[in-house]
Amino acid sequence: MPREQLQVLNALDTAKTQLYHFTAIVIAGMGFFTDAYDLFAISLVTKLLGRIYYHREGALKPGTLPPGVNSSVTAVALVGTLAGQLFFGWLGDKMGRKKVYGMTLAVMVICSLASGLSFGRERRSVMAGLCFFRFWLGFGIGGDYPLSATIMSEYANKKTRGAFIAAVFAMQGFGILASGIVALVVSACFDHAFSAPSYATDALLSTPVQADYVWRIILMFGAIPAGLTYYWRMKMPETARYTALVAKNAKQAAADMARVLQVDIEAEEQKVETITQDKRNSFGLFSKQFLRRHGLHLLGTTSTWFLLDIAFYSQNLFQKDVFTAIGWIPPAATMNAIGEVFRVARAQTLIALCSTVPGYWFTVAFIDIIGRFAIQLMGFFFMTVFMFALAIPYHHWTLHDNRIGFIIIYSLTFFFANFGPNATTFVVPAEIFPARLRSTCHGISAAAGKAGAIVGAYGFLYASQSSDPKKTDAGYPPGIGIKNSLIVLGVINFLGMLFTFLVPEPNGKSLEELSGENEQDDDVEQTTSNRNVPV
Repeated sequence: MPREQLQVLNALDTAKTQLYHFTAIVIAGMGFFTDAYDLFAISLVTKLLGRIYYHREGALKPGTLPPGVNSSVTAVALVGTLAGQLFFGWLGDKMGRKKVYGMTLAVMVICSLASGLSFGRERRSVMAGLCFFRFWLGFGIGGDYPLSATIMSEYANKKTRGAFIAAVFAMQGFGILASGIVALVVSACFDHAFSAPSYATDALLSTPVQADYVWRIILMFGAIPAGLTYYWRMKMPETARYTALVAKNAKQAAADMARVLQVDIEAEEQKVETITQDKRNSFGLFSKQFLRRHGLHLLGTTSTWFLLDIAFYSQNLFQKDVFTAIGWIPPAATMNAIGEVFRVARAQTLIALCSTVPGYWFTVAFIDIIGRFAIQLMGFFFMTVFMFALAIPYHHWTLHDNRIGFIIIYSLTFFFANFGPNATTFVVPAEIFPARLRSTCHGISAAAGKAGAIVGAYGFLYASQSSDPKKTDAGYPPGIGIKNSLIVLGVINFLGMLFTFLVPEPNGKSLEELSGENEQDDDVEQTTSNRNVPV
């Protein structure tokens, strides 16, 4: 049976929604706003980079980044993110959430600025510098995942905890939107000031010299929101759960939360000592006890996030078909370099506004009403349905008259990814593991997701190429085609549904109840194993 909860933790669990909750959401959420801005802004400028640095005299089409360079420029930040999630997740449990939180933000600010700089103007040095700084930018972004989720879960009350964590993650949607808006403004200003002919009219003059500033300004802008929140992050007190259950400082935990909650809280040093010295609360990540109590939970969170990100990031493989079908992006030769940035940014902004952002906030609204399990299962189910709906009659959707239906289904896959597993895979790992391993386990789960993102974004970029060598994109080998790729993605989403059954339902329970840290008797293994069944 559970022992009596610490007063400071009970006060957090039962606290009414207050200003400090919203302050924490904004402070943590601005990190995610910056994360999304930095990760998605690169896709807006890759075509411009190709025009500037890979122009070929006499070519019928504008220059494009070679497949290897394109993959490196866009994937290197994801690789850095994966490494950062593992490293800072572990460090957050060793040094404390607050100390590490400032480190990640500092790395993001410095590398956002540096990614717009280069060691010379020769294309090799520009691409090498961009890749170097974007790796370390991703490294900082990676740390924000486990720390933001863990801090928000440990600050929140148990009644609305899911909505608060999901709201932090939902700021990602605004970051995607902001990247498109900034690119729209910058490209419109430069296009107006330095009017250039289309590539078909004059290939050389279609890319004005000033275009080199456009991509740099767009990428460097990501440092501004991160820098603005640094002071407030440093003012946040360490979470009471870390201070009490990991640092074992009951007096400091009570003092910090008394100031935040504006109530008197007793420092229960004896009770903290009893809980932290209990052998059942001292097992490590690689112990048999962790495997028995949380092994299936970790398998569930890592596998579902991995499978989700394969599907989520691979949706870019048919994005160009959507944008071309509705005329948002005309043939490259009919535009100048800066005008193409404007068209690409406009398309991404509209998709974010109509499907990506609403999906995030539907999760915020319903996650504490219908639960994490139901939303995740529903999201994977509809993503499976829509992937097969696109794949099986794929030729039907390629016809001009059917483009509206294609766009609707495409948008719905994004909507149910965000009103579904894209949000819940972020929320659940921050709730179900012990305080001393919470940040580490969230980092491992998030890193599995980024491994899936790398597979999805780049494995399927090659797989989706036509099986006919004459129809592949320049520089790419033959693949299995978009139709077969979509069928594979449908199967992946179905597997995500199955692995969802390994993930417990945390709705309405305290973090200590979910992790078993507050159990008193010897049948703790039985009580924790029962949590595999969603309720």
